[in-house]
Amino acid sequence: MGGLGFRTTESARPLLLSLFGVLALSVSAEQEGENLSGLSNNPDKAIFAVRENGTTCLMVEFAVKFLVPYDVLALNGIDLITEQASFTLPRSAEIDGKCGSTESEIHITWKNNAHTLGIYFSKQEVRDKGIEVWKISKVQFVYDTSDTSHFINSYNPGKHTASTHRLSALVTPAGRSYVCTAQQTLTLISSDHQKGITVSMYDVQIQPFDIASDFMFSEPYQCITDQRERLEETLPLILGLILGLIIITILTIYHFHLKLTANQPQLPRDRSMYKNM
Repeated sequence: MGGLGFRTTESARPLLLSLFGVLALSVSAEQEGENLSGLSNNPDKAIFAVRENGTTCLMVEFAVKFLVPYDVLALNGIDLITEQASFTLPRSAEIDGKCGSTESEIHITWKNNAHTLGIYFSKQEVRDKGIEVWKISKVQFVYDTSDTSHFINSYNPGKHTASTHRLSALVTPAGRSYVCTAQQTLTLISSDHQKGITVSMYDVQIQPFDIASDFMFSEPYQCITDQRERLEETLPLILGLILGLIIITILTIYHFHLKLTANQPQLPRDRSMYKNM
């Protein structure tokens, strides 16, 4: 019986070691959120980071505006009418999240957990191009219409969840950060009678993977909208320079032409004198 008990203990040892290993990994992979909004001079812009083992693994810098429809009881006390709550993401929000090699996420919470914005990222290989990219794969917004600072006289107040479906936004080459000054707007569908929630982000810089330096974004990847706007701004200047060069070239050629013709001997216009001779 003693020998049997010893063998049972020995067989259980690998299981205990594996459990200890899992616990050790969970402790070593400690993740925490950092609010760095105080570093921004823009009063509307927030900066949040997720850190793993004391190293930044996800960073977002943006200003966010929400437009949320909600029901209000009409004056007749029977009908419902729809109002719009408009508010921005506060810089004082609390942050948590998770980092992984192909999946990452950040959760931004404020008003004593009344509202939470969750952004989910994924990284994958584009097979036909042979490159890796990351993107926003999901956005979820949990909001509470009991918050009277945003939702005035809300009918049947409570918490609702709005989410995107099959989202593929802000596609960026792996190892780079996404940068966009122009407004990026997403529409989320709410559990509150399928209402459409609008989430607008602007002055954006985001990187959820492969951050090389602590609290530092990697090389930026500029959004197409900004590229087009910059081209529209510089195109008139480029055309003006080209037109100016054409005019200068024409004037230069004309100037040399006048010089050449001025140096040539001039024949008298009245040739009758030659006939009399």
